[in-house]
Amino acid sequence: MTSERQFSPVDRLLMQADAALRTLLPFSGAPARPSPALAQNECEMDDGEARHTAGLMRINHTGEVCAQALYQGQALTAKLPQVRKAMEEAAEEEVDHLAWCEQRIRQLGSRPSLLNPMFYGLSFGVGAMAGLISDRVSLGFVAATEDQVVKHLDEHLQQIPADDAKTRAILEQMREDEQHHANSALDAGGLRFPLPLKFGMTLLSKVMTKSTYRI
Repeated sequence: MTSERQFSPVDRLLMQADAALRTLLPFSGAPARPSPALAQNECEMDDGEARHTAGLMRINHTGEVCAQALYQGQALTAKLPQVRKAMEEAAEEEVDHLAWCEQRIRQLGSRPSLLNPMFYGLSFGVGAMAGLISDRVSLGFVAATEDQVVKHLDEHLQQIPADDAKTRAILEQMREDEQHHANSALDAGGLRFPLPLKFGMTLLSKVMTKSTYRI
């Protein structure tokens, strides 16, 4: 039986830099799973519908950028090896969502948010701080964050054109994955955040959604 490879602090910092570049550079993250949109036909949209749907997918794309940064920051400071591994695996799964959202944004004639580097940095810092406090807090932050993401996805599923099967297929698969991540974090011992803290997270998420819808 082979033991898990041990990385030095310098190794981990270089890995974090690589992850950041793969998250922020266009089309740099290759998904492990094909986009659910591939099996669906494109629908006709007017300019307003296309712009609105692209704006919603831009929000979702930035949300995945934040998720990548959050997981990477938590993995860097996690105390237990199994928690660090779980964070790294979750980040890998989120690469699929990142790529799917970017593909759909491009198909709709738009581009990802210009604010992504800023949100990546902020989320990485929050994730690293959560990991420094405790693994239980770190896992709880994952669960609370994924709950916010699920709520956004539910709202977006109500707002996209009824016959936009491509976008709908992506959002539905993302919702399923994000809910699984939230449940897994709680099952692993994550702290259930109190309502006032969740309310604060909701306010911060509104700042992200309002700004990235257009920028």
